[in-house]
Amino acid sequence: MLRFLLVEQFAVIEHVELEFGPAFNVITGETGAGKSLLVEALMAVLGERISSDVIRSGARRAIIEAHFSITGNDHLVALLRESDYLGTSSDTLILRREITPTGSRAFVNDSPAPLHLVKQLGELLVDFHGQHEHQSLLRVNLHRALLDNVGGLDRLVSEYRTAYQQLCASIERYRATIEREQQLRSEHDWKQFLLEELRTIAPQEGEKRTLESELRRIEHSEQLFEGSATAYGLLYGHEQSAHDMLVRARNIAEQLQAIDSYFHSIAAELRDIVIRTDELAKDIQRYNAQLEFSPERSQQIRERLMQLARLEKRYGSIERAIEQHKQIERELLLVENFEHEIAELRSSILTNRRMLGSIGERLSAKRQREARRIERAIAAILAKLGMPDAEFSIAIERTPLADAPLTEALAQTENGLFAAYEHGLDHVAFFIRTNKGEPLLPLHRIISGGEASRVMLALKTILAKSDRLPILIFDEIDTGISGRIAHRVGRALEELSAYHQVIAITHNAQIAARAQTHIVVKKTTVGERTTVTARPITGHERIEELAGLIAGEEVTDGSRATARELLSNSSTDIES
Repeated sequence: MLRFLLVEQFAVIEHVELEFGPAFNVITGETGAGKSLLVEALMAVLGERISSDVIRSGARRAIIEAHFSITGNDHLVALLRESDYLGTSSDTLILRREITPTGSRAFVNDSPAPLHLVKQLGELLVDFHGQHEHQSLLRVNLHRALLDNVGGLDRLVSEYRTAYQQLCASIERYRATIEREQQLRSEHDWKQFLLEELRTIAPQEGEKRTLESELRRIEHSEQLFEGSATAYGLLYGHEQSAHDMLVRARNIAEQLQAIDSYFHSIAAELRDIVIRTDELAKDIQRYNAQLEFSPERSQQIRERLMQLARLEKRYGSIERAIEQHKQIERELLLVENFEHEIAELRSSILTNRRMLGSIGERLSAKRQREARRIERAIAAILAKLGMPDAEFSIAIERTPLADAPLTEALAQTENGLFAAYEHGLDHVAFFIRTNKGEPLLPLHRIISGGEASRVMLALKTILAKSDRLPILIFDEIDTGISGRIAHRVGRALEELSAYHQVIAITHNAQIAARAQTHIVVKKTTVGERTTVTARPITGHERIEELAGLIAGEEVTDGSRATARELLSNSSTDIES
């Protein structure tokens, strides 16, 4: 609820601070006193566009600040938390708008904030009914949501939305598969060529290194042969070879160990060295014996390395070529299996369309029933609110389709194929005629601000317990009514305030008398400056204000007595 409103240097308002009550608040004042300025300021702080022309003459800037209690408004708290503007308390929201000649700035809980966020917050706080551009009732795109809300259809709408999302998901899978199939088929010949090339070359991991090593041996076979032969000769093959020298050293050590035990370990190590030298010499001899120079093998290796180099150029590496070999095989296999996969996806879409159509039919039927109930209820309330000839109608229509591609979200019902939307199969629009003999027309085509407020009052009366918006503002609701009808409008607003904070601007004493909080707006002129003041009134002041609304310029004892009677009369029901 709105707890506090500060308006400074705004139009003819120099400084106003107001505290609002939690239930029914009424704002009164003479015509032109500036009552609507308070609402305009409130709408500005809630993110509506505002011109710098509203800055009071001589001031540098205008400031509007509003404090809201947001306890229980889970959607709004979640939005604040998500956008990191929750502040120190989850119970209070402070909005501020500063308007300067060069533009305006918005603040949420004392932090600069984008205007679009402020507007989102405002949409979760306030529903304004007065001038056409602010009325949710006149926005056709909101009529379906209003019908579902009044009819308590949220659960069925949620069930439908889940089915709709399943259909959209199956369509997306189908579309992606078709695109993938087309892409693979367009690349089929090229992929087949690559596969044949990879199969023919059949690269192996580590093959390149092995071949390069072998080629180096062949190219340097003469050097390897001569070098290994020389090494063998030095170790074993020549006189005075390393083997012979080591044998002589071993024999001497074995003789000396009989004299000194120090040579025991030396003789043992020399025996080992002789054995290892023999082994090394045999290894070198075997290596030398298998060496050969083969021009044919050299050519074979070079050709193979050229094949591998071609794959490296195409794929980046042999390892990547091996991976692509497997991938291309899978993709070509997919092309062969696409027909079966696409058939399954088609079947899934058709099944989801039928499921969506079944839920959509149930939702439409309930909307039709609720629409007829709401039409009767609103007509009855409007009659009591001074519109006895008004007929309120809710049109619910669908878009039938003869045929459409599987990539479109449609619903299949027993009555045919229909366009489907996230909220259902239906287009919902509100129509009204206020006088007998006239055609039904869209709300925005026919009703005045006062009539719109009364229609919304009737709708809100039905919606009261389920509506989530905590603050309702009514302007012009008393246009063209008086007497008993005005009393009923006041009573209806009072009853509505049991579920919402209601703020109404009125010239009617019978409506004003029903409010728990009464704010009076006055315009005064001192010297060459005009200013507007606003403050809550009670007791004698309130009686005088109501008496003025009743009598006009000349307040009489009779009008005061009537004002007292209105204030004391709290037992009359809207039905009377």
